[in-house]
Amino acid sequence: MEKKIAIIGSGNIGLSLAKGLVKADYTLANEITLTRRNLDHLKPFEAAGFNISNDNKATVATADVVILAVLPQQLNTVLDEIAGVINPAKHLIISVISGVSCAAVKDKLGNDVEVIRAMPNTAIAIGQSMTCIASDNATAANIADVTKMFETVGSVVKINEDLMTSATALCACGIAFFLRAIRAASQGGVEIGFHADEALKMAVQTAKGAADLLLLNATHPETEIDKVTSPKGCTIAGLNEMEHNGFSSSLIKGIKLSALKAGNLYTKES
Repeated sequence: MEKKIAIIGSGNIGLSLAKGLVKADYTLANEITLTRRNLDHLKPFEAAGFNISNDNKATVATADVVILAVLPQQLNTVLDEIAGVINPAKHLIISVISGVSCAAVKDKLGNDVEVIRAMPNTAIAIGQSMTCIASDNATAANIADVTKMFETVGSVVKINEDLMTSATALCACGIAFFLRAIRAASQGGVEIGFHADEALKMAVQTAKGAADLLLLNATHPETEIDKVTSPKGCTIAGLNEMEHNGFSSSLIKGIKLSALKAGNLYTKES
């Protein structure tokens, strides 16, 4: 029997997850119910075979796996809403909400409920997510099942829960950081003579090639950098100019600030 999946809060991450799971043939669209207050936004998904609802309580009651994907400040309201229909013997709770611990979810739903935190990024929609998972009480079987679920839409790393806000900054926020770097490179390309569309295509493919070099060769970035830098060459000159202007430092500081903010998005009183 296919497990019924409820995605509570079908915004960008929730919808990306739904699309990614179906695209990867992990499950069928009709096994997934998407919830949102305004159903108009979900009409295209209904047409694609997904179930849609604005009744979180009824949706959870008929589900086996409940994926919490609401905004952090909406979580307590949702947990209060569904608590009465949670069955620890039936339900597995997966939270993809930044800054929310397993303990915080169990405070509302009961300590016997198994909760797994997962932090994917929006590349899940094309099967290229970097997802970190953690739990303080889930069985090995459920950890394995959730790992398999997210491996169908990218790579998975199991980490200690105290590192989940750090994972949010590096992997989830990190999508935006790398996209901004690509955008900046394309703007530099325009300044040195390329048309905007040409510069963007060149920057995107170059970034993809750089990432694939590390993934396929299992090498360190500096090893690959050494291959394209020569004495008194143009590459090292450009790199050093970027470093003089704080390139690495600004990225590190941005990741640290995002991690700090991610840890403060949710409080039990919110």
